[in-house]
Amino acid sequence: MSQRKLSRINRSPLSTRVVGTVGFSAVAGPLLLGSLGFAQTALAQSVEVANGMLEEVLITGSRRMAGSITDVPVPVDLINADQLSQQGSTDMSDMLATSIPSLNVGAHPISGTSSGMRPPTLRGLSPDHTLVLLNGKRRHRGAEIPSFTGGITDGSQGPDLSSIPAIALKQVQVLRDGAAAQYGSDAIAGVINFILDDSTEGGRLEVKAGETYEGDGGSYTVAGTYGISLGNSGFLRLSGEYRESDLTVRAVQRGDALALQEEGNSAVPDPATRFGTPETEDDIKLAINMGVDAGSNAEFYGFGTYAARDTSNDLFYRYPKGRFGVFTDNDDGGNYLVGDMTPEDGMNCDGGIDFGGTGVVNNPIAVGSPDAAERLAGVFADPNCYSFLQKWPGGYTPFIEAQITDAAGVLGFRGELDSGLVYDVSGGVGYSEITWAMENVPNPSMGSFSPDRFSDIGAREQLEKSFNIDLSYPLEIDALASPLNVAGGFEWREEQFTIVAGEPASYEAGVLANQGFLIGEEAIPGLSPRIAGEFDRDNIALYLDLEADVIDWWVLGAAVRYEDFSDFGSETTFKISSLFRLTDSTSLRGSIATGFHAPTPGQQNFSNVTTEIGPNGSLIESGIIPPSSPVAQKVGASDLEPETSDSFTVGLVHDGNWFTLTLDYYSIDMEDRLTQSASYQLTPQEIQELVDAGFPGASGLGSFRFFTNDFDSETTGLDLVLSVPVNFGHGTSKFDLLANWTDTEVTSYDPNDPDELLSAGRVIQLEENNPEYRGNLTFTHEEDIWRMMVRVNYFGSYTELHVNSPGLRIDAGEEFTVDIEAAYNFTDNLELVLGAQNVFDEYPDRNPWDFIVGSKYPTTAPSGINGGYYYAKVVYMF
Repeated sequence: MSQRKLSRINRSPLSTRVVGTVGFSAVAGPLLLGSLGFAQTALAQSVEVANGMLEEVLITGSRRMAGSITDVPVPVDLINADQLSQQGSTDMSDMLATSIPSLNVGAHPISGTSSGMRPPTLRGLSPDHTLVLLNGKRRHRGAEIPSFTGGITDGSQGPDLSSIPAIALKQVQVLRDGAAAQYGSDAIAGVINFILDDSTEGGRLEVKAGETYEGDGGSYTVAGTYGISLGNSGFLRLSGEYRESDLTVRAVQRGDALALQEEGNSAVPDPATRFGTPETEDDIKLAINMGVDAGSNAEFYGFGTYAARDTSNDLFYRYPKGRFGVFTDNDDGGNYLVGDMTPEDGMNCDGGIDFGGTGVVNNPIAVGSPDAAERLAGVFADPNCYSFLQKWPGGYTPFIEAQITDAAGVLGFRGELDSGLVYDVSGGVGYSEITWAMENVPNPSMGSFSPDRFSDIGAREQLEKSFNIDLSYPLEIDALASPLNVAGGFEWREEQFTIVAGEPASYEAGVLANQGFLIGEEAIPGLSPRIAGEFDRDNIALYLDLEADVIDWWVLGAAVRYEDFSDFGSETTFKISSLFRLTDSTSLRGSIATGFHAPTPGQQNFSNVTTEIGPNGSLIESGIIPPSSPVAQKVGASDLEPETSDSFTVGLVHDGNWFTLTLDYYSIDMEDRLTQSASYQLTPQEIQELVDAGFPGASGLGSFRFFTNDFDSETTGLDLVLSVPVNFGHGTSKFDLLANWTDTEVTSYDPNDPDELLSAGRVIQLEENNPEYRGNLTFTHEEDIWRMMVRVNYFGSYTELHVNSPGLRIDAGEEFTVDIEAAYNFTDNLELVLGAQNVFDEYPDRNPWDFIVGSKYPTTAPSGINGGYYYAKVVYMF
């Protein structure tokens, strides 16, 4: 349920206590945006208005006004727009990672269909354990569900943060606490609330360009924002961003491809797979934010976003001497596959199936046999016979292209009655679509008739609709030191996940389907009409939220929420929070909460093909099938259930003249967590069952997995945020320290249980893939016409199971990187910014298994794999 959002200050008598579009006044906002200080101190400064009165603000995690975040009984970080933009990246996930100590996001260079969306994790939990809001309203989920991102993010379905333009923001509020009772499903690790700029005038244009020290990954961004007044107190703010970036390559030649080159095969791509960050084209992001005075202390408001981008990158290389169903009949050598394109003509192909009677290959062409080259030459010369070596004698590397579209809009009406009742009625729609194309890859069953480009292998769509009524009333009670803020409301929400079939050539069986060749586009088989469809659910929710100063030094809050889902029933969550003011500047705070994540229609009906290391060390195709599939249920799969949590936090807050400090300990116990099961080998009968059920690509699968509720976990951690102003030069300076320790333990795994669905490798990924320790130290200095920033980032050691294989374990050490940025104002309107991210060009530890698939560095490295990046930016303000 959304946060209370009301009219801007100076519009009506209501403005004496109500501020900005989710909580900031016209006075407080510009002061905050102009500050280079850490968010907590910036807020404390921003609430000092010109007439000496303390203006209250609305902060995520509380539904009553507060003088600063030290008045809120839960840990909240406020990240202003300037702080967010002081770095090389313009991707929202990367930008947040430097500002939120417990947030991690990996590079994920080769992650199949998920390369275009990189989901972040907060406090070591899954991406969809963090609720995302925009202007206090729930953000819709992305259409993609990661399945090959090497760790915690696999199986999650969270919002696409990359669709939000940074230039459109005024602030980001991060609640680092369980809040399902306040905001609903998903708010287990915390809440991230993006707040759009609501300035009534002025504009800003930015042009930014840069590239890596290696000379690749060149990118440029053009962005702008402009606000105008509507009537006496209304506003309209338009923002937009356009970006393009080139592919980076951090790869070595894999061992099998190198051996082919040494044999004289000049057709082998080098490197065979270009590991790196994807190429991004036509990345456009738009945002609108508006409010119009409706009289009688009321306001119509609306906001929306639109984003579209194309991303592309390599998949794994296909080895010509051992690619099952394409080149050979085995993933590790075997015999070359020879297809008969005219099986009814009574003539057989050398090395192919005998259509004259036996129906088998009587005289196969063995890989490595002395006469293989000569016999294959005869196959190539016969127009009725076909081997994919004719087109790709050195093997091939598929190229995946993703087209991502994201749009959302909210309209509402809010205000305050003479009685003091505050109301907010709103409705919203959110939509996400991801469509894929594949290039340099065949449908093997079509033989020589196969195209090598498939412009549409299918799409996934997510559509969400919502309606909210939020009410709040300050109830005067003599026994309390402040009015009891009584908030409550209703929410209706509908989610629809749609699978759209691809072009027929991407999934249909061709003439070679019964000759040992794979059916469907080989890398990621096209989505077939048999599995396409719409899967939806709806839910309603009711909540009650109470908060007051019981006595002058004690704040107490309580919330309860009931949600009923059409697909699995109801959940009730609660939260109790408290803050004790030890002195005017020091407080103790804490909370106890329950939470849950409702499995989405997408998670319940998801299917995909990924790659993993087989028992003999070779790459094999592994399918992810819905848990409702009879094949999955044979080994223990069942309908998905909600993930539930119990959490508590306790913290210390100090906001004094010398420094600002928050120190918060948290513990999150989760039950029935959603994960991918262990891999199960497919029998020929099961393969046929899957093909008959509409998964033609199952003909080439060696194993399968499915999503399941199968384990419990305990996550504990500590967040430290420290801000210290210092005297340096003639301007203002300060040090900001953000540090996090997070430890996750899987508490229910039993390797001796024959019904255990979780694998030992998955346990390692969940517990050790993110670094246990993370943090950064930032120094900022600002004078009249120039400013500077130096940030030292620390990433602790972590473990990667390369290509999801327990046999390819990488225990990577800690990393330090340094970012710098300096800006000079030529005039009041024109600013030049120069900077470098990872200025000393540090890389993560080298991948000891780089010869397996060619990845030079661990693909989930939290510090990134691209090394140093330098950039320049010109800003014009008007």
